[in-house]
Amino acid sequence: MYKPIDSSLSPRFCGLSTFMRLEAVKTEENVDFAVLGVPFDTAVSNRTGQRGGPQHIRNSSVLLRPYNPDQDINIFDYASGVDYGDIDVIPGNIHRTYDNIVEGLDPLLEKSVTPIILGGDHSISLGNLRAFHKKYGKMAFVHFDSHGDTWDNYFGEKYMHGTPFRRAAEEGLLDMERSIQIGLRGPLYGPEDYKDAEDLGFEVLPMKKVRKMGYEKVIERIHEKIGPDHPVFVSFDIDFVDPAYAPGTGTPEVAGPTSFEALECVRGLHGLNLVGFDLVEVLPTYDAGDITAGLASAVGFEMISLVAMKKRAEQKALTR
Repeated sequence: MYKPIDSSLSPRFCGLSTFMRLEAVKTEENVDFAVLGVPFDTAVSNRTGQRGGPQHIRNSSVLLRPYNPDQDINIFDYASGVDYGDIDVIPGNIHRTYDNIVEGLDPLLEKSVTPIILGGDHSISLGNLRAFHKKYGKMAFVHFDSHGDTWDNYFGEKYMHGTPFRRAAEEGLLDMERSIQIGLRGPLYGPEDYKDAEDLGFEVLPMKKVRKMGYEKVIERIHEKIGPDHPVFVSFDIDFVDPAYAPGTGTPEVAGPTSFEALECVRGLHGLNLVGFDLVEVLPTYDAGDITAGLASAVGFEMISLVAMKKRAEQKALTR
């Protein structure tokens, strides 16, 4: 069983800065989840520096403790996990980076380990989904973001952080009947930005609709859309959250959820067949007071909690 160093016995400023002070072990044996970084940021359209995101989140995550009071679970009573390190990216070469992502995730997915992937910019999600498709086939998909990332191209380029989910739909990686985008907002180039996503098959819940529905109804809709059995990949762009709470990102959009609301959205995914997560677009150089890193580490903690809750439910089912 792999679990974090106990910070009541060892000060947080001692040792390697891993996620949640997990052991830095590249293993797939006796592991239920693995946190790993993909520090790629050369597919962005505005601010750059997301390559520093994985380590920035890790540095903040040393404050995390193993018990989640909101979900009433001690993670490591049910799940074993490690910090798996980073996938070697190729700066400036997105296609070779995608190959490395697929190669790096394959050993974890072969053992049914749940990856929690820290970006990096949002372009990495296409590589993640290619790897998951090899294991699970067409994935159900839950996408928290202020942008749909379904443009056909940007600056004439087909592979950017604004295009991964159009490419994923075109490549047949997603089950479009079970794919939903939540929180989209801000000025657009035209109405086709939302329409194109819907034409691809995504259900789109813009932020204004989210506010009218309320978060409980949004979570209900996600569960209705996905169902309990189909394998689900969750992609969380930190700019889903209002920049008052997450300023450290590349393309901030105002009028988003609070930190609490964002965490409630992640917590509400319990009961889905969650097999993988990514958390992207954290940009350290714009992160005043490290508040974005604190939120991102909390999102990662909730993702890990969901893995533990799934394991607990599986164990209970075996004892009935």
